[in-house]
Amino acid sequence: MNLTDLENSWINQFQQPLIIAGPCSAESEQQMLETAKRIKATHAQVPIFRAGIWKPRTKPNGFEGVGVIGLNWLKKVKEEYGFKTATEVANAHHVDAALKADVDILWIGARSTVNPFTVQEIAEALKGTEKIVLVKNPVNPDLALWIGALERLLGQNIKNLGAIHRGFSTYQKTKYRNNPNWQIALDFKSQFPNIPILIDPSHICGNRTGLAGITQEALNVGYQGAIIESHYNPDEAWSDASQQITPEVLGEMISNLKVRSTGLAGFDDEMGRHRTLISDLDFQVIELLSQRMRISEKIGKLKKENDIAIFQPDRWKVITEYAAQKASETGMSQDFIEKVFKAIHEESIEVQNNIMINK
Repeated sequence: MNLTDLENSWINQFQQPLIIAGPCSAESEQQMLETAKRIKATHAQVPIFRAGIWKPRTKPNGFEGVGVIGLNWLKKVKEEYGFKTATEVANAHHVDAALKADVDILWIGARSTVNPFTVQEIAEALKGTEKIVLVKNPVNPDLALWIGALERLLGQNIKNLGAIHRGFSTYQKTKYRNNPNWQIALDFKSQFPNIPILIDPSHICGNRTGLAGITQEALNVGYQGAIIESHYNPDEAWSDASQQITPEVLGEMISNLKVRSTGLAGFDDEMGRHRTLISDLDFQVIELLSQRMRISEKIGKLKKENDIAIFQPDRWKVITEYAAQKASETGMSQDFIEKVFKAIHEESIEVQNNIMINK
């Protein structure tokens, strides 16, 4: 059996968009029950309560989760408020403990997905389970690793599968904690339209700003839901405080989400995907231009220190020759490329001029 053969009928038991919500980390029984109580009180469609029991951290000596005791708190959430429950597993020990606690949905985190040995260990521990297993994209932008993780699970006869798009790590600082790189996620969705995919706006944004926008954008291109971090007192959260929202804000956000119709023979969906990709590329272009201008500042400082003129005719000649070459390679208009490069070059001169005058 291949991934394309899976029916994944598990998604049909939930109203769409499927929302999985709860704190980044389980901290105490009181925190878990209070958060669950307030999510329930919003009357928002949140059938699944999530909480991190084990937390992979970048550096040692940080809070790495409460461990197995937190699974008992998840049980109480299920018993008292009727939620299904979900948590992340990162090794066979986690799997064994979560299955014994009857956690309904397990997910493999981005740092685990990147390691085939880890995924294989988890898959073998889960062999034959009928639990729903979701796989986050790997931290690095590698579609093959993401697909490979799901294939390893299927290889162990695990058939209730789904994916979570949580964005990709980047060395450069941007407005996102993890860049969406929509192209990779949409390539996944295009290859496996039968595998439900959820958005993780909390990890993409890294803060409370933009959560609703990213979630709606995902629904616009056919995602089936979202996994969102919510805490009854986000500012005091033990992990990822800045990206968690209160249950009340969560409820309002969910009420404003719109599930896109798949009518008009898919025209709207396809148009939405193209527009999302254009927005993603535009963002990358702006970020690259910003990096380029920071380098121009450094060049300006060097020119000032060494009394070198800002405008270098030979440099402009190189740029025009490069524009002609790229036009030939890409099939774009040479005139258009020259205009773009000229505008960039003029802005670079302006940046360097400011260095000469003011610094």
